[in-house]
Amino acid sequence: MAASDGIAIGPAFIMEDEDVAIPRWEVPKDRVKSELARFRYALGRTKDEMSSIHNKALKVFGKSHAKLMDAYLLILNDPFLNKDVIKIIETDRVNAEYALTQVIDRTIKVMENFEDEYFRDRKYDIMDVGHKILRHLMGHEKKTLHSIKEPSVVLAHNLTPTDTMNLKDHMAIGFATNIGGKTSHAALLAQSMTIPAVVGMRDVTSRVRTGDMVIVDGHEGIVIVKPDEATVARYRADQKRRLDEEKRLEKLRDLPAQTVDGHRVTLAANIEVSEDVKVALKQGAEGIGLFRTEFLFLNRKSAPTEEEQYQSYRHAVRASVPFPVIVRTLDLGGDKLTPLGLGGMSPESNPFLGLRGIRLCLKFPEIFKTQLRAILRASVDGKIKIMYPMVSGLDELRAANSLLQEVKSEMRSSLIPFDESMEVGMMVEVPSAALMVDILAREVDFFSLGTNDLIQYTLAVDRVNENVVNLYQPLHLAVLRLIDQTVKAGHNIGSKWVGVCGEMASEPDLVPILVGLDIDELSVSPSAVPKVKEVIRSTSYADCVQLTRNVMNASSVEAAQRILRLFAMQQKHSALPAVP
Repeated sequence: MAASDGIAIGPAFIMEDEDVAIPRWEVPKDRVKSELARFRYALGRTKDEMSSIHNKALKVFGKSHAKLMDAYLLILNDPFLNKDVIKIIETDRVNAEYALTQVIDRTIKVMENFEDEYFRDRKYDIMDVGHKILRHLMGHEKKTLHSIKEPSVVLAHNLTPTDTMNLKDHMAIGFATNIGGKTSHAALLAQSMTIPAVVGMRDVTSRVRTGDMVIVDGHEGIVIVKPDEATVARYRADQKRRLDEEKRLEKLRDLPAQTVDGHRVTLAANIEVSEDVKVALKQGAEGIGLFRTEFLFLNRKSAPTEEEQYQSYRHAVRASVPFPVIVRTLDLGGDKLTPLGLGGMSPESNPFLGLRGIRLCLKFPEIFKTQLRAILRASVDGKIKIMYPMVSGLDELRAANSLLQEVKSEMRSSLIPFDESMEVGMMVEVPSAALMVDILAREVDFFSLGTNDLIQYTLAVDRVNENVVNLYQPLHLAVLRLIDQTVKAGHNIGSKWVGVCGEMASEPDLVPILVGLDIDELSVSPSAVPKVKEVIRSTSYADCVQLTRNVMNASSVEAAQRILRLFAMQQKHSALPAVP
């Protein structure tokens, strides 16, 4: 699967496969203590190694990416390693390598059943940690990046954070791995470092030899081994075309997102961590339309403090001046509470329809109020807005606003300053909210459409289920009508503005429809800002309105797609074609 955009063409460098045969032997009773000491020594060496990586990540990438290494340190200090492995050595009297492998395998099996992709992908962290400890136990050294002698594409079973961070320093121009997901540490770091990457190839290291010519296509998520000359030429041409386009789009950075006939749209960016603000503004974004705050709550054993959250929000707000930042309150599911020390929740059979978003915040008001207080404190440092996720009706919205007023009263009593005029909005991502948006509009300052969930819930389609993914259709008339209805209700009741922060806004071919629907703000991934801005600036509002009418009058989704393709060809802003 695609992990990081870009194309890399060059000779392969195979990092030694970490899969090694794990021996098992019985440990005599009088040798158990020395076996335990051997395990603790390996564990200690691994902790030292990871602390060193953490410090390097902090220095090179900042706090946000250093947090990725925190996950490794948490694993190394977890009882399943410190206690369970030791218990097996003592009870079964087996060697440390075997005991460790037993515990790692058992833990991975549990994690493979997690519903959430992010948490499921954490099994790769467990594997990495296990391999590291094993190497120290067995004195096994793998081939390192230092062996690369020319610009190469690295192929590996998996890449640790250390390996990934050192890639550019060792002439690596891209990589592909057997395992890993879109949210694995290697993938996240590759995106930050703009290294083309493909992960989850299963057996790429066994199909390629060091020195073989390979192409890694980080756009399409494919790896081509020993390509013929024509294929190489085609990819080099595509590589050059993309680079030329990036340079061309850079010229639009400081220009407004305005159609040729003068219709203005605010173009903002979606971010995960406060450090991403700088990247977003550099791409030409006019503020942050969606600051997801979940990252602050992941990979830890207790909820973040008010001060910790305040520092993060303040950093984002200050970096964004003079543009605003919309902070979305916590949008986690109930199954994430246990790692935060807030257990007690039984597993949900369908977490997508369960305790998540504003529902979770209202059930645990102490978490919600802490976050609201941190956001309010940060509001004096710039322009900040609050947005509630997953609101399905008026009662939830009023309950959330009531808690917000409660926090404001407490802060006034304590003479803690905050922006009294701070805007409060909500996401429209549940059909029930879209259908009663005229009522909800009286209680908020703005709406932002979360189209990913809105499409999923409207069409009853799980977008990651390969059996029904073809039914996930942004152009479905029901979806377009809900968006249209939301915009009109927002505009007609108190002139509330309406934005889109879902994937639809990042799709260049769909942008004219959103403009034609009178969306006020599009919030997209930072990398999509230049292309979306170009689409808006090369299109007329009148044409967008007509296109939207034609699409909404189409007899089927297929017919709507044909209309859209024809429009994109006429406007010459269609997304780059994939290389066949």
